[in-house]
Amino acid sequence: MDFEAKANELRHKVLDLCNCAQTGHVTSSFSCVEILVALYYKIMRKDFDRLILSKAQASPILYLILADLGYFPAEQLKTWCKKGGFAGVHLQKSVPGAEITSGSLGHGFGIAAGLALAARKDREKHLIFTLLGDGELYEGSVWETAMFASHNRLNNLVAIVDRNYVSATNYTEDGLSLEPLEKKWESFGWNVKRINGHDFGQIFKALDGVRSRPSVRPLVIIADTVKGKGVEFIEDDPAWHSRACVGEDYERAKGELK
Repeated sequence: MDFEAKANELRHKVLDLCNCAQTGHVTSSFSCVEILVALYYKIMRKDFDRLILSKAQASPILYLILADLGYFPAEQLKTWCKKGGFAGVHLQKSVPGAEITSGSLGHGFGIAAGLALAARKDREKHLIFTLLGDGELYEGSVWETAMFASHNRLNNLVAIVDRNYVSATNYTEDGLSLEPLEKKWESFGWNVKRINGHDFGQIFKALDGVRSRPSVRPLVIIADTVKGKGVEFIEDDPAWHSRACVGEDYERAKGELK
């Protein structure tokens, strides 16, 4: 499979979907395209492993992947974010393939840890993956969950942090600095890897052997990314956090993608 081509195809579809709805988190979706493509099209075992999208504002990219994989007809997305339509702007469990309903930051990570503990107690062999935004790391519930997962030796839990350095209104390091993230996660008892989150080679290498890890610790992958990756005029700009590209901006964005 050409993973780069699939990522580019999905970025085009995110622009189309959000332009049609006149809303949606384009930049939050663009920063995690490669991560989700790697998970859904190679790493995860369909209908076996589970993915909890804790950064629930990135619902457009997840919905498009789920439709592409046949969880529901893509035609249904035409009514996304419209009155009486398919679903709202944030992630909804009513969508086939979506595991949770969420919008508040930090909620999904706790659910993922609970699912990992339940799988352990039931002697199930599937993995629980969860994708967090770095803005979520300001939530105390995230670090409570990190302690919980480490204490319970949940090595069937894999957290990926979309480290794009931009929160809803500002750059993360201009608020409360999150770095050094590796040392923080290590101090909470996690195995830590750091990668370029847009490089498929690095993503696959970080997840190589994830089903047979000898460590009892949960794994976190800090994936350095660019918010709005692929469209230069929206990249790394907090002002685009919850905006769709419409009108001339839509045409310009479409033209900038490969």
